[in-house]
Amino acid sequence: MKKLWVAIVKLFGWKYDLPDEDKLRRLHHCVLIEAPHTSIYDFLLGASCVWHMGLSGRFFIKKEFFVFPLRHFLKRSGALPIDRGNRSNHMVDKAVEAFSKNDDLTIIITPEGTRKKVKRFKRGFYEIAVQAKVPVAVTYINYKTRHMGVGPLIDVSGDFDADMRRILDFYSDVAPRNKEGWDIDLLKSTYNAK
Repeated sequence: MKKLWVAIVKLFGWKYDLPDEDKLRRLHHCVLIEAPHTSIYDFLLGASCVWHMGLSGRFFIKKEFFVFPLRHFLKRSGALPIDRGNRSNHMVDKAVEAFSKNDDLTIIITPEGTRKKVKRFKRGFYEIAVQAKVPVAVTYINYKTRHMGVGPLIDVSGDFDADMRRILDFYSDVAPRNKEGWDIDLLKSTYNAK
């Protein structure tokens, strides 16, 4: 199924900017963020890129999606249900524990947490990376160039705002599917304010 989906995505004119061997090795144990996230198509394209790289990606998705007929597809795709309305869902703790038990694990997170415009990224992905001592892989889907792939791998410093400035600098030239759902200048202003 995965190879077929990658082939279909390529037929639609998408190109994969695949990492070199050293970066790919590090992607097998990291938090992978995928942005901008403005459309359900981002999930479908992002999944193809993860599969094309051969990663055992797991991702959190709100539990409401785990209904027939999606449930089976989501589980096979690596989805982990999360109760986003429950602040004590222990998502960070569960992810950190999973990293400690598995040397081949990529946890994929859309840091906006929604397909709507936001002024800041949710911090969970960063806390997971800090506590699990794994890098953050910055990935992209650029609808203008029809390219997707992996940008920088960031060894988090513990200074969230400084690391966010580095991440958002990378996203400056990435075009989302829905422009009204992504405002890079608003995001940058949030982390530049002191």
